Amino acid sequence: MQELIEKAWEDRSLLKDPEVIRAIETVVGQLDRGELRVAEPTDGIPGQARNDGAWKVNEWVKKAVLLYFPIRKMEVLEAGPLEWHDKIPLKHDYAKLGVRVVPHAIARHGSYLAPGVILMPSYVNIGAYVDEGSMVDTWATVGSCAQIGKGVHLSGGVGIGGVLEPVQAAPVIIGDGAFIGSRAIVVEGVHVGREAVLGANVVLTASTRIIDVAGPEPKEMKGYVPPRSVVIPGTVPKRFPAGEYGVPCALIIGQRKESTDRKTSLNEVLREFDVAV
Repeated sequence: MQELIEKAWEDRSLLKDPEVIRAIETVVGQLDRGELRVAEPTDGIPGQARNDGAWKVNEWVKKAVLLYFPIRKMEVLEAGPLEWHDKIPLKHDYAKLGVRVVPHAIARHGSYLAPGVILMPSYVNIGAYVDEGSMVDTWATVGSCAQIGKGVHLSGGVGIGGVLEPVQAAPVIIGDGAFIGSRAIVVEGVHVGREAVLGANVVLTASTRIIDVAGPEPKEMKGYVPPRSVVIPGTVPKRFPAGEYGVPCALIIGQRKESTDRKTSLNEVLREFDVAV
């Protein structure tokens, strides 16, 4: 399948070949069932998102997702009085999958939802992987190809960015047991380590300065939140022609304590650090 998809990627006239079409549809079907992933840990067990090490992007799988769009035709999708007009079908058989889906949650075919996942009214895009026991809360979005670990809580209004192009770009990765606070945004391939806690309104992009201020000297990083970190929004001064202004950053104010219940509320975690949210 990989060889067929690589050839079709270079020569789009092959998208009329029935064998190529079958290969693309097979890959998307395997994504839908969790048998393939757009990205996976390279120093852990494939299929598990708990690893905090390096991840490998399976570029050919992303190419299959991109090629799925041109081989699909627009069609009307209906659910009672509701109507959509799109190329990608929706997931179904949630009871068989062991997934709780609250109206009006939507997950597209080609996304994987593991047993025990709960979708409040939310959206999960094609290529995404949501592992066991995770909750996607109200109006949260999981973008294409995002990798969500086990037991993750995406709070209301959280935006997990998607990525399809360029094909070599890493997706957003949220490690096992992480708690992402209300209206937080994680995009551009940022990796949030296991059991980390992001406070409300934290915005993490590839260029966001993530500053560990828990010790005597600040430590700065980008694109990665270490495991069990507690993160809140902050600002850093930056000089412009018109003067000096504060620009957004993210502050690591400490580590989640072993005594903290993994299912505790965001407020309880932050209260340990005397942060009012």
